[in-house]
Amino acid sequence: MDLRSGLTDAAGLSAATVVLVEGDSDRHAIEAVARRHGRSLHGVAVVPMGGVTNIRHFVELFHDRRLAGLYDAAEERFIRRALADGGLGPARSSAELAGLGFHACRADLEDELIRALGTDTVEEVMAAVGDLRSFRLFQRQPAQRDRPLARQLRRFIGTRAGRKSHYATLLADALDPARTPPPLDRLLALL
Repeated sequence: MDLRSGLTDAAGLSAATVVLVEGDSDRHAIEAVARRHGRSLHGVAVVPMGGVTNIRHFVELFHDRRLAGLYDAAEERFIRRALADGGLGPARSSAELAGLGFHACRADLEDELIRALGTDTVEEVMAAVGDLRSFRLFQRQPAQRDRPLARQLRRFIGTRAGRKSHYATLLADALDPARTPPPLDRLLALL
């Protein structure tokens, strides 16, 4: 999705609460976890921004709505700057950003889901959809051999177009609601 089409699509939304996320896989995961929790997202729009660097445009577009979001911890500076410039107040820490409704994932949401499920469960999900053989071949690649299993899983999930979104839903559906990753759990508590 390019920025212009993303903004055009988002401009027509009438939801009172807008959850800003980096991409479609994050939207799919949030929707699946909300469903697993029996939570309705009525009145909430989960909006993929096509990358965190686009956040300023979406904050400007939705300045009159209740905003929340998830972000990768390494991208925090973009979130801080955009929220401050958008008049939502300065946030000097992750805790202050959380107070504004924006919650950090360590690496990304897929990383959070993999840690919450455990690598054995993620491999079971892969086996159920017929991807375990491809993953085993991927693990043999020289660049992957010395990586920890969780990092291999995360990298594999991101290697093919559409796979991240597909696995975001699969992993979220496999997740016991009691083991929801903390940033996602805190976000859902706001909605």
